[in-house]
Amino acid sequence: MSADEVEADGHGVGPGLVGRLLASQFPEWADLPLRRLHPAGSDNVIYRLGADMSVRLPRGEWAAGQAAKEHYWLPRLASRLPLPVPVPLGVGKPAFGYPWDWSVSRWLPGETATVKGLADPRRTASELAEFLAALQRALPVESDAPNPHDEVTGVTLAKRDQATRAAIAAVHDTFDAPAMTAVWDAALRAPAWDGGPVWFHGDLHLGNLLVSGGDLSAVIDFAGLGAGDPACDMVIAWNLFCPETRPVFRAALQVDDATWTRGQGWALTTGLNAYTSYAAANPLVAMNTHRQISQVLIDHARTT
Repeated sequence: MSADEVEADGHGVGPGLVGRLLASQFPEWADLPLRRLHPAGSDNVIYRLGADMSVRLPRGEWAAGQAAKEHYWLPRLASRLPLPVPVPLGVGKPAFGYPWDWSVSRWLPGETATVKGLADPRRTASELAEFLAALQRALPVESDAPNPHDEVTGVTLAKRDQATRAAIAAVHDTFDAPAMTAVWDAALRAPAWDGGPVWFHGDLHLGNLLVSGGDLSAVIDFAGLGAGDPACDMVIAWNLFCPETRPVFRAALQVDDATWTRGQGWALTTGLNAYTSYAAANPLVAMNTHRQISQVLIDHARTT
């Protein structure tokens, strides 16, 4: 199997291959039933393994370091967080032509969060703010523990400038381009984070939140975990919440004006990236990212 065969939407990663990988590296789990999950994320092919485990296999080189990063950091963070996060059980190595590390984790029950599925959006806003506050201070960023993962660092909005402006131009028939440009320019002008590096999730959207009975039950997929400016985690304010609940989230997390403005920029740029990359082929992505961008523009209209 070549990397290209895997990257073609993960079609090369069938149950036969996953079974062989398990049998050779984790034989104690090899006889458990496997069921591929649809839809899975853009980075990994995911299988349910038995009743209480999952297997995640990267779709491409861009996701190849995620298994090792989560296996190293999540056990160190989990006990310090108020919501469950995935518990890594093992990291598998390339074999049988599959070219990247892969992982087995404890299965977390729950359903993917939706805007309409929250029992109490205001309580969810407060609980998610509590989670992020705990994550930010969960471990000293300047830790004595060895850090083999150079990607655990934040990036700036400025590095996304060219791509974001191109995306704004590409969707000008769907969204208000001058308003998006104004939001983006304001985010780039906002003062940089000066509070010292803190931990962030890095990909916090409703697809990475689980709920049970409408209540927040877990946070998953820490592939974007890093340390630096926490503004990237503000994306969830426009992805999941509405004008009435965003202030609850912001107040509970005590977000300053500059971080909120940068966060709005992150919501715009990530929404545009997903919309232009996946919306044409994925109606769920189209709906969620359209809402995210629209919520950003609603807030912009209220302040101009």
